[in-house]
Amino acid sequence: MAGMTAEPSPYTNDDIAALAERLLDRTLPKEQWTHAAHLTATLRLVRTRDTGLERDLPGIIRAYNVSVGGVNDDQGGYHETITQAYLAAIRAFVAGLPDETADAEAAARLLATPMGDKAWPLTHWSRERLFSVDARRGWVDPDLKPLDHPPGE
Repeated sequence: MAGMTAEPSPYTNDDIAALAERLLDRTLPKEQWTHAAHLTATLRLVRTRDTGLERDLPGIIRAYNVSVGGVNDDQGGYHETITQAYLAAIRAFVAGLPDETADAEAAARLLATPMGDKAWPLTHWSRERLFSVDARRGWVDPDLKPLDHPPGE
């Protein structure tokens, strides 16, 4: 991570703490639940309460989706493969950060990686496989390129 330059974070340290809390208590307005917010909230959760996130994050996201009027079905809402892929990659990213890195700096660095582009999963999965019902409901291995940090690693 040393020497990596990134654009300034769109979030302050306080914003990041509030973002994660508002996800957890389901008070985050739907329009603020952007790709950057997904990654940043997950980063904060990994840094502050990493134990059991593979198990807990699906329920957190499903409950949030419902709270803002969304659904979790075979066409929309929670997506297991995407969530677990990002969670594993963010966990590996966090493991490479110096301990003293502030959340805002960590978020800026994370958003500057390929994960900052919401098309990142499509570098590993074909569109057909990634957006299949099986991939939405459960883990489906990539069919284009293996992940550097697969879930459970």
